[in-house]
Amino acid sequence: MRFMIIVRSNAISESDALPDPAIVSAMTDYHEKLAAAGYLVDANGLKPSSQGWRVQYKKGRPKVVDGPFAETKELIAGYTLIDVPSREVALEWTLAFPAPFGELDCDIEVRRLFELDELEPAEAISRFRELIPAR
Repeated sequence: MRFMIIVRSNAISESDALPDPAIVSAMTDYHEKLAAAGYLVDANGLKPSSQGWRVQYKKGRPKVVDGPFAETKELIAGYTLIDVPSREVALEWTLAFPAPFGELDCDIEVRRLFELDELEPAEAISRFRELIPAR
């Protein structure tokens, strides 16, 4: 079961400031443990929304909107993707996740990924499966 641990943005992550070295160290320790357990798939921080864009669809037509975006609590500052045997194991690792901004209040969100096997069999699913490296 794959889960994404999503770190929510705040004013710090939306600034151009580099992460606090102590937090980077704590995150590295955590991710080393995840990797040693064989559960780490990927992890990374994201640049501020001022360096990104959104594509909004109106009546099926795309429109590009450049950042920054005002509502930081709806933005993502980083993520960790894990592949674990159960929801309980994912929750255990989530509770061990270091506070992303030290003593500052923040949220992380955890969401399970859809697996191709959960979708109705179809020719498009078979094609999609060929695009993704074997797990």
